[in-house]
Amino acid sequence: MFAGGGARGTVISTASTVVVLAIFVLIFVLAPGARTVAHAFFYPHDMWQSFVGDPRKGYYSVGAAIWLNIRMFLAAEVLILPIALVIALIRQSTHPALFPIRVIATIYVDFFRGVPLLLVVLALGLGVPGLYLPVISHQPDAVYGVAALVISYSAYVSEVYRAGLNSVHRSQVAAARSLGLTQRTALRYVILPQAVRNIIPPLLNDFIALQKDTSLVGVLGVIEANQAANIYASTVFNYSSFTVAAILFLILTIPLARFTDRLIERDRRRRLAGVAT
Repeated sequence: MFAGGGARGTVISTASTVVVLAIFVLIFVLAPGARTVAHAFFYPHDMWQSFVGDPRKGYYSVGAAIWLNIRMFLAAEVLILPIALVIALIRQSTHPALFPIRVIATIYVDFFRGVPLLLVVLALGLGVPGLYLPVISHQPDAVYGVAALVISYSAYVSEVYRAGLNSVHRSQVAAARSLGLTQRTALRYVILPQAVRNIIPPLLNDFIALQKDTSLVGVLGVIEANQAANIYASTVFNYSSFTVAAILFLILTIPLARFTDRLIERDRRRRLAGVAT
């Protein structure tokens, strides 16, 4: 829809991009406090020091702390995918015996989609240890943070799954049943493959948000990238560490965002090709 007109379109888009960027740079450079802001947020020495860290001076490495964000993201993602699918299937079920479970699943989704993730992190991270339960109340803070991410994002992702399941036309189910497939077999081999293919782009968008939201776990005292940047800023009174943390998150999220765009474009072309035939 926004495709350019060949070489001429490329030249125009490049020139307009350069002009827009130049305007933003000029606004920043000509601002009265530009020098102060540049020193506070983009000072090379502090950016490097915050990246490598020095515990002896009271601050941690933002570059090393980002690995905890990655591990939390991967652990949460592995748990969210199956849990959200189970919730979606329960909400899609029509069996009378599952009515109480459907009500519980609906309440769960409505509740955790409405409560801010930060409050869920605080509730689990501060509340569960206070229960003094065997094993459960004696876990590292990062575990409670991952649990909060799983609980909250499972509610969101379950709705993405439901949208995918509903996108499969009923004729597909009818055709599968006419071939003698049971309801469960039709779900496994006919409905789910099509549903998952349809929801991959929005699913990846949710996981981009999940990667960023791992920074909220820092409120529990976990030394992840954002918390490490905050400690550095509080120690040396320079905010360049936040710029480093932002760059590291961008390095993680931008490739996934571009991959999502490619999947969306491929899906659009596939649909257009199907309409044309």
